[in-house]
Amino acid sequence: MAIRAVFIRAVNVGGARLPMAELRALAAELGATDVSTYIASGNLLCDPPTSGPPAEFDRALERAIQQRFGFFREVISRSTNELATALQAYPFEIVSPKLSFIHLLTSEPAPASVQGLASLDFGEDEWQLIGNQVHLRYQDGAGSSKLTAAVLARKLGVQGTSRNLSTLAKLVELAQ
Repeated sequence: MAIRAVFIRAVNVGGARLPMAELRALAAELGATDVSTYIASGNLLCDPPTSGPPAEFDRALERAIQQRFGFFREVISRSTNELATALQAYPFEIVSPKLSFIHLLTSEPAPASVQGLASLDFGEDEWQLIGNQVHLRYQDGAGSSKLTAAVLARKLGVQGTSRNLSTLAKLVELAQ
């Protein structure tokens, strides 16, 4: 199998502390090789075990994190080719990478859920669903927007985690 980027939702914020050294160790215990992390926000690069599909490794990592740290967080992974394609597909003008994100979803949302999200007004903040990713462009930054991860999860009915374009590009670069 090839190197995958593995994202853990909402760690090292709000009391869900997950040291990156321990995350690397957990991944290795589960059979992953070439394990590394990038910044302390739940970004892992690894070659998952070849004994099953990548989603199997993702679920095993979720269980291991919950057992060791006592909290549940979704694990979402993408191949580096999938990330590179998502970056190329980014549909908005990139004024600043700090204002431009991709929200990686656990699965593709139902069309009715997408319509429900589309019915909301987010001012000048923009979003577009492309496959199992929501591409986001914030006018003044994610911190002041009503287009939050919680709103996306509630309206789309699936969890996800956001990373800015700079982080995603760096992960693709590191994986090569």
